Amino acid sequence: MKIKFFGTRGSIPVCEQGYQEFGGNTSCVAVFGESDSDVLVFDAGTGIRNLGKELMQQEFLPGRKIVIAFSHFHWDHIQGLPFFAPAYDPSKEIHVIALGNDLNIQDFKAIFAKQMESTYFPVALDNMGANFSFIPKKSNEQIFPDGIIKTHRHRHPGGAHSYRLEARGKVMVYCTDIEHGSNIEPSIVDFTKGADVLIHDAQYTPEELPNFRGWGHSSWEQAIEVAERAHVKTLFLTHHDPEHDDTFLHKVENECQKRFPNCYLAREGMEFSL
Repeated sequence: MKIKFFGTRGSIPVCEQGYQEFGGNTSCVAVFGESDSDVLVFDAGTGIRNLGKELMQQEFLPGRKIVIAFSHFHWDHIQGLPFFAPAYDPSKEIHVIALGNDLNIQDFKAIFAKQMESTYFPVALDNMGANFSFIPKKSNEQIFPDGIIKTHRHRHPGGAHSYRLEARGKVMVYCTDIEHGSNIEPSIVDFTKGADVLIHDAQYTPEELPNFRGWGHSSWEQAIEVAERAHVKTLFLTHHDPEHDDTFLHKVENECQKRFPNCYLAREGMEFSL
């Protein structure tokens, strides 16, 4: 499978000069299997717009689906869906899901329909055109070819879930918008154990983190500690703070690699194959 980053910025998109290398679009990561398999997407921040343009250039065989899984529903993780080109194509099948044994969602579809009401957007969700399904599911379900997805609820205002994809003998963990607190959450280490790839929130530096208690995010130092304790092979740090430009993030990456050499700050367009 191939992992590709389409949105790596946290909280709000940025487009100023000096933010282009690491990217200014909010969270979106895609996982591609074999050429004719479903496409699995984690979160629909503004980065999903470029993913949509890429998918519209591909041939979609009958039965092939786009599956969009959400860590949670804060604005920076859903705001790109109205600009996702396949959503306007009647030939496309899009499954919008949230996974977790502890989900308590009364009206899942309404979460996305609300931001597309006429007060906020000119096209209603029901008028987009694609064949949508909105289904909250339990954890440990097979929603990707030859793969099982497990979830774990972690600490974040309003709640959020990490995802663990196990497919063809490889393991990828997507863990963003997580606040560990003073100590690393042991259950996250267990959930991440042995992953080939860990994508982890690292919005703040260790020096910044105390100033943002309760905001729901991690430092790069905490992300590395999770990777070390879980014996992760490759670590990607994401959800970059909107105040951190390319020069700043290069310095952070250099510091991170001194401690964990196989660690990279995620960049828009970056691909990694398993």
